[in-house]
Amino acid sequence: MALYVLRRLGLFAVGLFITSIIVFVVLRVLPGDVAQVIGGIKATPEQVADIRVRYGLDQPLIVQYFDWFGGLLHGDLGRSLITNSPIQNELAEKLAVTLPLCVLGIVVAVVIGIPLGVYAALRHDTRFGQLVGYIAQAAAAVPVLWTGLLLILLVGKGVGLVSILPSQGFPLDGWAEPGKAIAALILPALTIGIVEGAALLRFTRSAVLDAMGQDYIRTAMSRGLTHTQAVLQHGVPNASLSVLSVIGLQIASLIGGTVVIETLFALPGLGSKLVTDVGNRDLISVQGTIVVLTALVLFIGLAIDIAHRVIDPRQRRVTS
Repeated sequence: MALYVLRRLGLFAVGLFITSIIVFVVLRVLPGDVAQVIGGIKATPEQVADIRVRYGLDQPLIVQYFDWFGGLLHGDLGRSLITNSPIQNELAEKLAVTLPLCVLGIVVAVVIGIPLGVYAALRHDTRFGQLVGYIAQAAAAVPVLWTGLLLILLVGKGVGLVSILPSQGFPLDGWAEPGKAIAALILPALTIGIVEGAALLRFTRSAVLDAMGQDYIRTAMSRGLTHTQAVLQHGVPNASLSVLSVIGLQIASLIGGTVVIETLFALPGLGSKLVTDVGNRDLISVQGTIVVLTALVLFIGLAIDIAHRVIDPRQRRVTS
């Protein structure tokens, strides 16, 4: 097990290193002069040249890369070209919004998707079980933007039919006011949870239906268990491995894909920051943000792989 974890950690480090190279190169080939953007349209050639020297933009790309990558190894993502603030501080502030949003959204998705998915599989031959499947299919097809707008029109303060929950913004003091912070994330989390929960419901239903056709279900029933008991005690645990993988993929996609949600609900999260930095051509901030996002996604994949290894004894017997 220890060797397996070390091997996966090595792959994690290699993946992050390759990503850093790709991000750095791609951002440097984009058209436009970063120094001119920082200086503004009224900057003189001398001022632009001074900016290049100050930020090291006059150095060869290989030198710029290793200066930046060396800082990464020490936890220093550099300073924003626009605000001159440490990027790690800005990311910490934005992640304090994005990560809780993703966690709450996935919790809602799991609460919706797994129980209803198991129920829909157990009752797949009844009208109500089929109705649950149809509703899930329709909900999964609705764009997340429409789901958010619908929730705002239903329960958003000031505009909804029932004015209950805040639909715009986040407390200026952040989590110093936890009640207001959580209230600001409820509608965005419900939006994420409904869409992702519908997809998870469909996958859970398929995974449990597949497990229901396995021989071990019939063996369990031959020992005196009812069909429902056999599925719940043996089918659902076996289906949970593939469901766990789907949840991991959903978390990974949410971390980098919250731009629409954060824009719709005016949340100062990581997605909004990335869009703003791209528009300002703040290359140092953009590449730092993307590397952090990539690290989070790779870490989730690593955690899911290790969880599979721990849960499933068959995988622990595999040497590769």
